[in-house]
Amino acid sequence: MINEIKYCPGTLSEGFDTYSRTAMNRVFQGKKVHHVLPYDSPASDPATDQLFEENRKSMSISGVQEKFSVLLDKNKLRLIHDNEQGTHILKPIPGAGKKPDQMPANEHLTMQVARQIYGIETAENALIFFQDGTPAYITKRFDIKEDSLLLTGQLRKLAQEDFASLAKRTPQTHGEHYKYLGNYLEIFELMRNYLTTYKIEAPKLLKILIFNYLFSNGDAHYKNFSILETSFGDYRLSPAYDLLNSRIHVEDKDFALDDGLLPRNLSQGNMASQFAKLAELAEINKKTFQSIMSLMISKSDFVEKMVAASFLNDTTKRNYYQSYQGRLKQLIKV
Repeated sequence: MINEIKYCPGTLSEGFDTYSRTAMNRVFQGKKVHHVLPYDSPASDPATDQLFEENRKSMSISGVQEKFSVLLDKNKLRLIHDNEQGTHILKPIPGAGKKPDQMPANEHLTMQVARQIYGIETAENALIFFQDGTPAYITKRFDIKEDSLLLTGQLRKLAQEDFASLAKRTPQTHGEHYKYLGNYLEIFELMRNYLTTYKIEAPKLLKILIFNYLFSNGDAHYKNFSILETSFGDYRLSPAYDLLNSRIHVEDKDFALDDGLLPRNLSQGNMASQFAKLAELAEINKKTFQSIMSLMISKSDFVEKMVAASFLNDTTKRNYYQSYQGRLKQLIKV
């Protein structure tokens, strides 16, 4: 049974018992999609589980958390059939980690905070519910060209490459731990090689890295950053995705990559000075860096309000906000 909804499950704006018009426009092409899916949650009954099992085979996106491909068909969302291209990715409650039932709301909140409070471009997303009341996280694919369906009758995919691919890292070449090797300076160096717009894109990446530290996202590995084809045929940094407070669910480190932010011989001083060093080495000027830092450390009241509006339970809301406050203190230490 779904609890009474008082906040939009998309934007977290108060006074909505389903998706707001803004959420419908952003996530569902303006269509009046209901916040309840026409399915029970996976594993809740044999017939439903069979549907999800078939869909699972057609998904190619990697990751530990289970993902399913769904299609916006008129104003209804449904699991894709064979040879169909999904428009959205659905992530139900996973079967592992601490507080797994809080993971969809955690990712949804973190993505909304990134976009609405810090101006980080993110994949469009919302919380959605199965018929039995179980929540899931839903995100709109940003590698699908929306107008291609109207023009050609088929959905066209934009080229997307994650940084593990750009670095030519695979489990075969670099072992099973391949996504976590190295440091974040190397990601800037790869961007410099592949993006003609590096000077514009580098500050965006830096902002995401500071955000990940601030919100305890310790799983920001090489595959969680991508470049995306533009309509002009060149590439830019893709919208941010897979942002969540991973510390709530697993015991992880401050940074996903083994060496942290910087090569080990340069990892000195407090967090603010390490981020300043990273910015300098990434050729981001001091004024830009200072403006990003002042934004990142000045939004405490807004974060508190959004956490309160989220679909996390009360205990996890407290954990989430306390975790953020702890990181904020580390970031403003001189």
